[in-house]
Amino acid sequence: MGARTGTRQKMLGSAIELLRERGAAGVTIDAVLARSGAPRGSVYHHFPGGRAEIMTESLTLAGDAISDLIEEAATRGASGVLAGIAEFWTAILLASDFEAGCPVVSVAVGGSPEDHHLHPEVANILHRWHDTLTSAITAEGIEPERAGRLATMAIASVEGAVILCRVNRSTTALDEVVEELRVLLAAAVGR
Repeated sequence: MGARTGTRQKMLGSAIELLRERGAAGVTIDAVLARSGAPRGSVYHHFPGGRAEIMTESLTLAGDAISDLIEEAATRGASGVLAGIAEFWTAILLASDFEAGCPVVSVAVGGSPEDHHLHPEVANILHRWHDTLTSAITAEGIEPERAGRLATMAIASVEGAVILCRVNRSTTALDEVVEELRVLLAAAVGR
């Protein structure tokens, strides 16, 4: 069972890497096999639903990993979330030489009509991020409606900054966005 589980995990990890680097359209059976080194027969052994099953599971796995990171960082307050997100994306961008972006966003904006079944899961993941950040901001004393708007702005700003970082091959956009979000949150709290 261990080797079978290892092959399955390698294939999912490869699919996530492909989502981050090439977007949803770049996740093909051939690309997953080439990246993971798994034999062709592994696809239907581990993923009888083929590409659709690989996409669904890799999206969920990636979404859960990022959500867990955000939730853990939220235990340190709203500024802890910003710091955690900044550290995470800086590490990903630098380690990938600015080739990797957000696997969740790649499914939201890319892919083909056959990937549209994934959009509800993308929405669930983004709601989870939003709810976590909203709660962290509310805990700082900001009323829930404004906290929700600030959470929306933070998510949109960080995801946009990741795109700018990739294009400009620099973490400057992320650094600037996170700093301005810190200033905005501090002003909202009255610090």
